[in-house]
Amino acid sequence: MLTLHGSPISNYHNKVKLALLEKGVPFEERLVNFRDKDEALLAFSPMGKIPFLTAEQGCVAESQVLLEYIEATHPQPPLLPKDPFAAAKVRELVTFLDWHLEMAARQLYGVAFFGAAPLSESNAARIRKEVEQKIAGLKRILKLAPYAAGDTFTMADCSAFADLPLVGMATKAVYGEDLLLAAGIDYKPYVKFIGERPAAQKVVADRKAAMQARP
Repeated sequence: MLTLHGSPISNYHNKVKLALLEKGVPFEERLVNFRDKDEALLAFSPMGKIPFLTAEQGCVAESQVLLEYIEATHPQPPLLPKDPFAAAKVRELVTFLDWHLEMAARQLYGVAFFGAAPLSESNAARIRKEVEQKIAGLKRILKLAPYAAGDTFTMADCSAFADLPLVGMATKAVYGEDLLLAAGIDYKPYVKFIGERPAAQKVVADRKAAMQARP
């Protein structure tokens, strides 16, 4: 059986968890203290990052790699279109969500969510400009019609459902406005729509429970 190692608080953990649940893949979940990057953790995840997945053959790290592995080993129901170009467009959207938008907004999380000291005026302005640039790029390819990449639930929804609310909350907390909404990306009906799926409800319930259990 597969074991997903990480934390229900992590959006990248939940991205993979949502894919596993959507596909009905049996798996165990194991919490990892990713702040303690000891040799035991680094043996599984070379950069000490979560999530990572262990299978009979060994361990695999990086969330998108995990989704690709899950898709290859459990192809039904598919999270990628059969058409190679359409599949590439889904992967493109995942890259924009995870590696462009979310990574830019992640610079705000310490202040927005974890009680870090406020950003300097210049640093806050720099990050805002970067986030707004990423949002402008994402807006050109994000469909929300009704799913992130079009008319079918795909890998892109696993990222969008996990990433978009965080970006919205973080920018609202730091700048006083949700920069996604300000740019015309009305993602909240989409999040509600995906949130009606049983797999998404499980992810959200587990995340809330983990947040409430934090000291």
